[in-house]
Amino acid sequence: MAGDIADGREEALAELRELLADALANARLTKSQLAIRASLGRTTVSEAYQVGRPVPSAVTVAALARALKLPDEKRNLLLALRRRAAGESGDGPIVCGGPGRPVEEWDPHDLEVHPAGTEPGAGVRAVRALSGYVRRGHDEMLGEVVRAAVAGRSGMVMLVGSSSTGKTRACWEAVQPLAGAGWRLWHPFEPTRADAALADLEKVRARTVVWLNEAQHYLGDPNTGERVAAALHSLLTDTKRAPVVVLGTLWPEYVEKYTALPPPGAPDSHSRLRELLSGRTLIVPEAFDKAALDAARDFAAAGDELLRDALGRVEGHGRLAQDLAGGPELLRRYQQGTPSARALLEAAMDARRLGVDLHLPQAFLIAAADDYFTDHDYDYRSPDWAEVAFAALAEPVYGKQAPLTRTTTRPTRRPPGGPVPDEVTAPTGGGTVFRLADYLEQHGRAERWYLCPPASFWHAAHTHLTHAEDLTNLSLAAQQRWRRQWAHHLLQRALVTDTSNRGPRLIRMAEVWCVDCTIR
Repeated sequence: MAGDIADGREEALAELRELLADALANARLTKSQLAIRASLGRTTVSEAYQVGRPVPSAVTVAALARALKLPDEKRNLLLALRRRAAGESGDGPIVCGGPGRPVEEWDPHDLEVHPAGTEPGAGVRAVRALSGYVRRGHDEMLGEVVRAAVAGRSGMVMLVGSSSTGKTRACWEAVQPLAGAGWRLWHPFEPTRADAALADLEKVRARTVVWLNEAQHYLGDPNTGERVAAALHSLLTDTKRAPVVVLGTLWPEYVEKYTALPPPGAPDSHSRLRELLSGRTLIVPEAFDKAALDAARDFAAAGDELLRDALGRVEGHGRLAQDLAGGPELLRRYQQGTPSARALLEAAMDARRLGVDLHLPQAFLIAAADDYFTDHDYDYRSPDWAEVAFAALAEPVYGKQAPLTRTTTRPTRRPPGGPVPDEVTAPTGGGTVFRLADYLEQHGRAERWYLCPPASFWHAAHTHLTHAEDLTNLSLAAQQRWRRQWAHHLLQRALVTDTSNRGPRLIRMAEVWCVDCTIR
């Protein structure tokens, strides 16, 4: 009898792996690509397919089925096979009634989790990808609420943090243990979020996650917010409908507004909401601490390219979640931008990859952009094209990043009468300056490395750049790209603008180049 049971488990596991292998082949993916799609580690995915390895978890199977875009009936079959292989009771997913659908059927992006990128080479059929997930302190506290719900106690957590700090992703990761376990997830959304919540909160049944991302849309309306808060309170305290989990996200300014006591004599417009939030908020920090960054580096070392690239951009500030969330949108703003916006960004990309300082003068960018336009776009650009483009590129995306950010340089302070160090030299010569988003700078280095900037770029550099180091770097870049006349003039310009002790080095460089040109 025991042997028959063991044989049945082995058969179920073999069938599970066979179905997963067929789905992988039909999707034309590698296991590494599947790991990125499913937001799982490469080892986890490999072991799910490998004979002799343990039965994969329900969370893993659900994530793989979702990433492989399998239909509902195939997903349910895979989960049933996994349960049989693990010796768990039940032939199919246990699903309670009420609004929502099984957790394992949801795609994280449909729940407003920001993608961290797209699969390389995916083209028009690009698949939005998530990086590996780095757990932090708030994840453990969030997990405690979910574990308590599994044990039968309803709970609510409102994650509080500024834009793109990882709040929604943390909620998504927290509910993954509920996948394949009969839990539903309900995301009130239509016709409006508040209306949907008011209409169906009373219909929510046990083992349901109520998903309130951007909870101000549910709780902030002066006409409906208090009613939604009261309905949520009733749900959480109704033992007949327990257990349920309510997960939401809010920016700090909304929490401050909703929890502030009214002045004496003023109406209390958020009394129920203040009671609901009391003891149920959890702060998500702006930046990753050292331990979290070290964990992210481990993911990167194991092959997570999204984290590897992002880590190179966040040294010094640790705002890893913001970088991951904002990167794809920054790229979209560039790729789908107006011809004027693209011209300015490409000029900025070329300047940074060829050695110009972080702070790019506005006058330089406008003049450099001319030859980045096609003839048609150049003829039809409006007189205020630059003003309009700069305004559009200054609009922030997720994580408070913008493609081109207007900035200022910090003044350098030194003792009176002391020597002027090299770095005191003004990098731009005054005027308005902009900084290119790190994500776009990295994209430019990767995608434009083989391109030589057009003539307007070199002319603008010669005319508008005043930092000797910038001019020297561009002179070298021009020489390497066989733009020798520009190399000569840029180097001469560097000698004229140099106010440090680098002049002799620049002269020697010019002499070497002159000899090199004669030989060639």
